[in-house]
Amino acid sequence: MSTAQKFSSLETETRSHVDTACAAFHLTRSCQTLRSWSCFQNGPIRPTRINRRLAWPVAEIKRLLNGGANA
Repeated sequence: MSTAQKFSSLETETRSHVDTACAAFHLTRSCQTLRSWSCFQNGPIRPTRINRRLAWPVAEIKRLLNGGANA
């Protein structure tokens, strides 16, 4: 299975938040970049922590991809 098939498109995403791997795929960044954004609080979006795991808001990912703040 290819990486592109592993994640659903954002238009069909029903969850309000996605995990780091999914967010990184859609933002075309590495997972470590997103973890760095979270750690240093210097990225264009901020995740929510759920049971010590990062959850990235789908609405914010869509905003970035539609011309919001630079990713």
